[in-house]
Parts: sequence; C-alpha cells; structure tokens
Amino acid sequence: MSAELFLELGTEEIPAGFIPRALEDMENLLRQELEQARVDHGDIRTFATPRRLAVTVAAVSCVQQRQELELTGPPARIAYDEQGQPTKAAIGFARTNGVDVADLKRIQTEKGEYLGISKVIEGGNTEDYLADILTRVINRISFKKSMRWKDLDVRFARPVHWIVALFGGEVVPIIYGDLHSSRMSRGHRFMAPDEFSVSGVDDYLKKTRQHHVIVDISERRTLIEQQLQSLADRLGGRINFDEELLQEVTFLVESPQALAGNIETSFLQLPPELLITSMREHQRYFTLVDDQGKLLPHFITVANTHAVDPGVVVAGNERVLKARLADAMFFWSEDQKVPLESRLQALKKVVYQAQLGTSYEKVDRFSRLAAGLAEQFAPETLSLTQRAALLAKCDLETGMVYEFPELQGVMGREYALLEGEDPRVAKAIYEHYLPTQAGGVLPSDDIGAFVSIADKIDTICGCFSVGLIPTGTADPYALRRNAIGILGVILDRGYALSIPELVSRSVALLENKRQRSAEEVVTDVIAFIRLRLVNQLAQQYPADVVDAVLSASFAEPVDALARIKALTVLKQRPDFDLLTVAFKRVGNMVKQRVNEVVNADLLTEDCEKELFKHLQLVKKEVSAAVDKGDYVGALESVARLRTPVDTFFDDVMVMVDDEAIRNNRLALLTSIYDLFSEIADFSRLA
Repeated sequence: MSAELFLELGTEEIPAGFIPRALEDMENLLRQELEQARVDHGDIRTFATPRRLAVTVAAVSCVQQRQELELTGPPARIAYDEQGQPTKAAIGFARTNGVDVADLKRIQTEKGEYLGISKVIEGGNTEDYLADILTRVINRISFKKSMRWKDLDVRFARPVHWIVALFGGEVVPIIYGDLHSSRMSRGHRFMAPDEFSVSGVDDYLKKTRQHHVIVDISERRTLIEQQLQSLADRLGGRINFDEELLQEVTFLVESPQALAGNIETSFLQLPPELLITSMREHQRYFTLVDDQGKLLPHFITVANTHAVDPGVVVAGNERVLKARLADAMFFWSEDQKVPLESRLQALKKVVYQAQLGTSYEKVDRFSRLAAGLAEQFAPETLSLTQRAALLAKCDLETGMVYEFPELQGVMGREYALLEGEDPRVAKAIYEHYLPTQAGGVLPSDDIGAFVSIADKIDTICGCFSVGLIPTGTADPYALRRNAIGILGVILDRGYALSIPELVSRSVALLENKRQRSAEEVVTDVIAFIRLRLVNQLAQQYPADVVDAVLSASFAEPVDALARIKALTVLKQRPDFDLLTVAFKRVGNMVKQRVNEVVNADLLTEDCEKELFKHLQLVKKEVSAAVDKGDYVGALESVARLRTPVDTFFDDVMVMVDDEAIRNNRLALLTSIYDLFSEIADFSRLA
C-alpha cells in the first residue's frame, strides 16, 4: 500500500531570491530522508508563493523495505580460543546483533576467515518515522539569511505561521517552535485570509485557487506572461524581455494582475538603460519597446491583488515613478556640468581597498596594463585605449552612479558621448565591465577588451598580493568571476596572450602594495586562473583531454583551446587507444630523462634507425603545423610514430649493458616524449 505525503509551510513574505534554493532543498532533503529510511516513493513536486513553501510526494509506501544484511564480524582466529570456545569478540558480535553465538557462521574473504551473520530487518510502518523526517527537512532548509522570532529556538527565512503535514489525508504530528501541524492552510493575505482545511494535494490546489492563490509556479509564470503580452499588444509594443525580472516577479505574487501605466514623455530624453534600470531595480516594472527597439512611454507592473479600481493602483505607481525619474533627471542635468575627466582627481580620495590604496591608484595600474596589451595586439588603438582606461572609473564620482550604482559604465559611456569623446572610447568605458557573469556578453571592440582584461587582472593580483584569497565558499571580491571574464575575453578575441606574462606584469605594478613575495603571488594567481580554465573547458570537451592538454602547457588559453579541439578530434580515431599506449610506454622508459642529442652512429638496429628517421620527418611536419596553428595536422603527424614505436619496443632492448647505446636509445625516446608533450600529456588520457 502507498499514500500521498504533503507538507506546506506558511510564512510571512519570503524574499523572492530565497525561494528557488529553498524548494530545491526541500525536494532533495525529502528524497534523501525517504531513501535512508528505506521508503519507496513516486514523483516529488514542489509549489511556492511568497507566503508558502509546499512539497508533495506521490505513492509513498506505507511500509519500509525489508532489509537483508550480510554482516561481517571479527576474524575467526580471534573469535575462538584454543579449545574452540567463543571469545569475548564472538560473544560481543552476537550480542550486538541480537543472535546466539551458535547462529554465527564462518565467511571466507580475501583477508581470511571471518565470522558473519545473515540478518533480516523487517520494515516498520512509514507513518512512525514521518514526523521526525519532516522535522529534519524543515530544520535543514538553507537560506542566505535566516531569522529568529519570539523567544523560539528555531530559525527560518521569515517567521512560520502555519504547517500542514498530511500522510494519506491524516495529519502527521509535527512541533516546530510553538506551532503544531494541522490540515489548516490559509488563502491570500488580503483577498481571502481565512483558514481552510486540506485533505491532499489535489484538494490543496483546488482550494488555494478558490482562495485567490495560484501555488503552481509554472502556471503563475505563464499567467503573468499572458497578461504582459496582452497589455503589450494593446499598447502597440512588445515586452523588453527580462528573464530574471520575470522569475523574481513570479515569486513576489500569489494572484497576479498586470497593469499598464504611462511614463511622462519628458523623461524619455534620459538614456534608455537609465529608465529601464530605474524601473526594474526599484519598482520591478516591465518596459516596452517598438519594432525598432525604441523604448515606449509605458510600463507594466504586476500587482498581488485584483484591485476594484485598477486606475487608482496605476495612478499610484505613476506618481512613485515620476518622483524617482525626477531625481534621475536632476542628476542627469547636474552631472553634465562637470567634465568627466575632471572627476579623475576625486578618485584620489576614494579608497578602493584599504590595503591596495585608492581608486586613482588602481586606474593608474590598469591603464599601464591596458596600454601594454594595445601595443602588443593592436598598436593603432594605443591612444584610444589609454584614453578609455583613464576615463573608465570617472563616472563613479557622478551623482547618477551614486544613486544608481548598477549604472556604472553606462553613465560613463553616455557622458563621454555628450562630451564628444571618440565613440570607441565611450563604448569601451561601458564594455570594460563585461562580462558581468559567466557566459555573459563580451566586449565587442579591442579597446574595451584591453581595459577589461587589465582591470580584472589588477583586481585579482591585488587581492592575492595582500592575502585576500577566495575560500571554498567566500569570494567577496568576485575574483573567480573576474578570472572567468579574463578567459572569456581572451578566447573570444583570439589573443595569443600568455597568462604568466600578464600576471607577472600586473604583480610588478603592485610592488609597493604587496604583503607576499612576488613569486608566491604569481604562482598562486596562475594556478587560480588555470583552474578556472579547466572548469570552464571541461564543460565543453572531454575532461581527460582538457587535463592532458593543460598539464602539458597552459600559458596561452587560445593555444590550449586549439590543442584541446584537435585532440578531441583525434580521440575519435579507432586506433587512438593504441597511440596512447605507445606514448605511455615511452613515458615509462624516460622517467629519468636523457637530454642528449641522438647519435645516429650508435643506432645499431634497423628498427631504431627507422624510428629515428620517422622522428626527424615528423618533427619538421609538427613544427610547420604548429606554426600555422594546425594542431589536427600536428597530431596526425605524431600519430604516425605509433607503428615504429611499437616495433622498436618489440625488437629492441633499451636497457642494455653498453652505457653509450643505452643512453642513446633513452635520448631517442626522450625526443619522442618531448614531441608528444608539446601538445598534451598523453599519460593523463583515459
């Protein structure tokens, strides 16, 4: 027999960002608990609104699984004395498992003979364990921040006001703080606040809907999307789609009603990003655009109640928005009275980080790095790159960015354009912050790319220089994100940039700030960035290929990626495993390298002469292919060494008594090993 398990936690409004993780925890924890309790079950579903977290498990077995155990006890040699009588070891083992010594049997294992027992544990009633299981699940749901209330010894994201816990329609008795579980849930806080009884999940879905609550997340999201689309069609535009905002709003309401309002046309002279950001971040409004992508003078808000007079709600939202945009208009006007470049001096008074100095000092450091990158990869952009780096952080001292920090870079770009700066410089001021997240938009121009790399590497090296190194869970300066950003830009732009060289240049500029040795910082930062590249590429290519290539050489990410792609292709060949075996045989022989020039006169066997001839030819082919970046061709040339290598090992004794011949053969194998290793460490391939 089986029955349905249902749990609902009714709370005060939980922050929208907390809910997805909480639902994931509830599902995973409940699954783990049931499996550990040996309780079979069906599908698990979760539901949530700002005021409730719920989970249901279908077809939960009413009885635990019967368990048959084979238990191993002490070795037989210590379980019985010389007279064959059981010792304390045997007696204790039997007593612990609730059997007589006579029931113990001898079991033959790889380690010898042991005592053992076959034991059957009958399954108990599931309902006897559910109260403890559900209590543990509730206590282990994790939140970024949790709180206590009253004088209770429990913590949750927000105070819990009711608990519904049912198994087969009957209440599972739970005590949490001063709450006792029941079958009574509650409706919408304003439109239907009364309690109602629940008998199971179907009844729950029906009655919550009757009480103006849509608990199914996907249904609520779909309803919001439909309402947004309907209003957009009516207003002659389309929704400026924002996935994050849509998810957040879905978790902010229980009964959504989308309402459209108007933006005063005088505010449309503000940059579109400013308008969108202001409405999104502070009001959670959706914006609309026309077919050309131009912002329309309308917004859509999603209310959590069905207003009797929607016009009153819309008017209230329009008043709030007008006040906020009026502030933005004031800052927009005031900021333009002060040239952007003149704000650079103000950065001398802004502490970037206590141990790393001011923002002005940071600008000076990454400006030099950016100029070096421009000289290396696009000399014609040097002056524009220097200008962009100089102005990159100036908007941090504007009133607009002080009020709206999320607009840093955006406002710098807009003010630079108004002041007549080169459009590429203005764009770079914005793009040097890119990417803002893994997989995010990357700089579209070399200038922004150079400043982006320089700014990010200065942040990483600076923090490592003063001991601010990320731990397993803490990364307050977003160094991992910065490292991923650097790699993303390098790979996207195809720069043949050496990470060790870049790191060394950056660390050298931190000489008067460092609290650790330069060598130590350089080594740690290179390893840190390398690990980010490993993690990033292992999601796209075979993990063993990534490991093999980056173990051989990591310095230039673009070059490493080319070798990974080539090796991935070569690995599909039917004879690839044989090539790997051949390399490993070579590697085993040259653990003690012999770095000598091969003496052709000491090659006495035909097969070793043939191998040497092939090696000379393949070396030239590999060198030519690598120079062109053709790693597939290089690997195909290397692969042709497999047969002569196999023949060599079959017919030649390497470790002969004659030291000169032995060393010459080892030198030959060392040369082959080095040729393979230019591309990858084949010994790491699966």
